[in-house]
Amino acid sequence: MTTPMDSLPEHCVAAILALASPEDACRLALMSRTFRSAAQSDVVWDGFLPPDCNTVLARLVRPLKFGSKKELYLSLCQPQLIDSGRKSFMLERSSGKISYVLSARELSIAWSNEPMYWTWKSVPDSRFQEVAELRTTDWLEIQGQMPTAMLSPDTLYGAYLIMKISHRAYGLDVMPSQSSIELQNEVVCTGTAVLQQGHRESRNRRRPGVEGEAKVPMEREDGWMEVELGEFFNGGGGGHNHEVVKVSFKEVKGYQLKGGLVIEGIEVRPKRIV
Repeated sequence: MTTPMDSLPEHCVAAILALASPEDACRLALMSRTFRSAAQSDVVWDGFLPPDCNTVLARLVRPLKFGSKKELYLSLCQPQLIDSGRKSFMLERSSGKISYVLSARELSIAWSNEPMYWTWKSVPDSRFQEVAELRTTDWLEIQGQMPTAMLSPDTLYGAYLIMKISHRAYGLDVMPSQSSIELQNEVVCTGTAVLQQGHRESRNRRRPGVEGEAKVPMEREDGWMEVELGEFFNGGGGGHNHEVVKVSFKEVKGYQLKGGLVIEGIEVRPKRIV
């Protein structure tokens, strides 16, 4: 059955869909045959891909096979290893916004090259070749950074530590850890996090992911845990390569020996505004 929408030229419909979000384009495709056909157009989906898509494709560990720009877009909505497997790249399916995971090897971890304090190992459920497991230390400090030009502009981002607690963990519930986010050497967000919920100040749960005033780890779909380290707004047009966001997580005040923390990386992803 035809509808008034089917009288529109397909190239005009494609131009309309290109101004929508990927999610809206899929919804509008249900309106008519013309919209459905236009929604498969490379013109539409090319606009949803990141401007530096070719650069991203060149950084992939495993090249992608695709027959259309829509197929490419949907492939990039799944985590893809880049930069020799030291980072993971992904597009948010509904909006096309960019997220990254920096592997433990991409982070600055105090004393991580000292086998007495940290051990590097492979685990079957990690996307990366290696994760870092804390053996023992009284000084926990983890930092990661990346150019804001790698991220989507005009977007609110959250930063998350991806981690696990091993069965032989100890000392992680004695003192809360401190987190901070810097943009151009200016602190824009600070917070506290509790890695194990046995901490004496963290018994009264207020809402999911938060106990007292401290964030606590939450389970992820991939089987790991994550704890939110803070948020920041990435403004501008994405072309300011000199701007850097720095994420920090540390516990350096308690001088309490601790161990059993397993670090996969730090994820920087768009936050949904509710």
